Amino acid sequence: MSPVPLGDERETGGEAAEPSSALPRTFEDADGRRIVLRAYADEDDAVDAMYAAFDPADRAQGLPPATESRRRAWLEDLLEGGLHVLAWHESRVVGHVALLPMDDARVELAVFVASGYQRATIGTHLLDAAFDYAREHGIERIWLTVERRNTPARRLYETTGFETVATGCEYEFEREL
Repeated sequence: MSPVPLGDERETGGEAAEPSSALPRTFEDADGRRIVLRAYADEDDAVDAMYAAFDPADRAQGLPPATESRRRAWLEDLLEGGLHVLAWHESRVVGHVALLPMDDARVELAVFVASGYQRATIGTHLLDAAFDYAREHGIERIWLTVERRNTPARRLYETTGFETVATGCEYEFEREL
């Protein structure tokens, strides 16, 4: 599956464009790869392929589930509601942001980036796109939890405007849009 149409993407990086829509957008990651961000559009197999190849060391909070049957059931539930932004490299999904409803103006955030694409600015670009996409849909606040040991994720959330609202076994973060 290919991230098409490509004709109306906006280039990001230098100056912020003023598009009428948050997605799609294109950027070059830190490793020089062309990445396309766009809204999920019933690409279950492509999303599942990313999760099927997920490195067990990169699983957080038990997600994505390790077995195929549990992963597929989780993904079916996950994709059923909320807003989703996918990062594509060529014909592969390499990142996924899920914004899942909690109440009228707040969503829970989940971010996943494929192993070979981490630490290449994809997570930051996914979050920026998700924030814009969420605003377009009337979302006012985003909440999430992060395992205490996941320092790279905590740093990412702090640098993208999240504030710590609780700590314990996990950190809870929240951000106003």
